[in-house]
Amino acid sequence: MRRLMILLACASAVATGCTQTPEAAQGPAARNAADATPLAAAGKIAAIRGKAMAGDTHAVQAGAAAMQKQLLHDMRLPDPTRPIDHEAARAAVIPLPGVSGVVWVDRSNLLVMVRGGQFRSMAMIDRVCHALTPLGDTLAVVVNLQDIRATTSAGAESLSRNCQLPPGERALMQGTRRIDAIDPVLRRAFEAQQRSSRR
Repeated sequence: MRRLMILLACASAVATGCTQTPEAAQGPAARNAADATPLAAAGKIAAIRGKAMAGDTHAVQAGAAAMQKQLLHDMRLPDPTRPIDHEAARAAVIPLPGVSGVVWVDRSNLLVMVRGGQFRSMAMIDRVCHALTPLGDTLAVVVNLQDIRATTSAGAESLSRNCQLPPGERALMQGTRRIDAIDPVLRRAFEAQQRSSRR
């Protein structure tokens, strides 16, 4: 039991060092930040210690499993025991209002085609991620939105975010995939040239 307490204390220290501050978190990430503070970790360890002293081995195991899950999240490592089935994910997202089509680009990137610029938003990504949550660990998923009715090059640019992290950040070993046919940097440079030529 003493060994378990030491292990939990070490895990807490690692988690605290890896976590973001609540100010840096956005969307779903903000909900996880409060669980990863030093105070929260100390409270969990104290609760597990109390259960251990009372001889409640089931509660100790459950508490240790919960801390392990939090540690994996703070390391930005998707839970390998909770993968999301791709077909189940498509079935869960396609009924959402504004969704025209859903396809997996690779094992991490989910491309969601929407009908209109009002659906190309971080709020829509949140809705997609919420639909995926019962299916497994959404830390493994990057949602990419594309507006099929876009009338401008800027509106046609895909909007991407990991379900549990702030924009631009990815889970461990989850690379950034370019979804757009034309590189956004090249598109913006071309638009700037067009504006200059009209002056």
